[in-house]
Amino acid sequence: MPERKDGTSTGAGDGIATPTPTPMPTPTPTTTSRPPWDQYFIEIATAVSRRSTCLRRQVGAILVRDKRILTTGYNGAPAGVPHCVDVGCLREKLGIPSGQRHEICRGLHAEQNALVQAALHGISVEGATLYCTNEPCLICTKMLINAGVKRIVYKDPYPDELAREMRQLVGIPTENYHI
Repeated sequence: MPERKDGTSTGAGDGIATPTPTPMPTPTPTTTSRPPWDQYFIEIATAVSRRSTCLRRQVGAILVRDKRILTTGYNGAPAGVPHCVDVGCLREKLGIPSGQRHEICRGLHAEQNALVQAALHGISVEGATLYCTNEPCLICTKMLINAGVKRIVYKDPYPDELAREMRQLVGIPTENYHI
């Protein structure tokens, strides 16, 4: 059948224009590779960290179970409390080094905020994996243990040997993931 410029063809001598069938595209393999699950979730935790209001360190955390995100958290002041980006860092003003005197801080850690969000919304995190931009400190480690978190994957190490020992003691696998 002769084809016209508009993509139609004339029928078998009947003079009626009929559309030319469009062939189905042949499936081809995907040219982009999908990231492994750990990389995918660490990248999401990194995106969450950009919400941080801490002047010293931007940390993001997500709790995941069965490849589903349960909650997210980033470090910053509690709801309704002025953020350090607005009023300054109390720890800087007092000259407190990183890793010391955690109780003298306006903010909560990202891991703590992820756990608080789960509690606030009635979401169990038992059996979950924590993905965090930083390795959890001792305070966060104790909370994660008691919440039933079963695995921890982090991007950047944090110098807290007691936290590492405690996670090892209770058998929580803790992995440093490099993107």
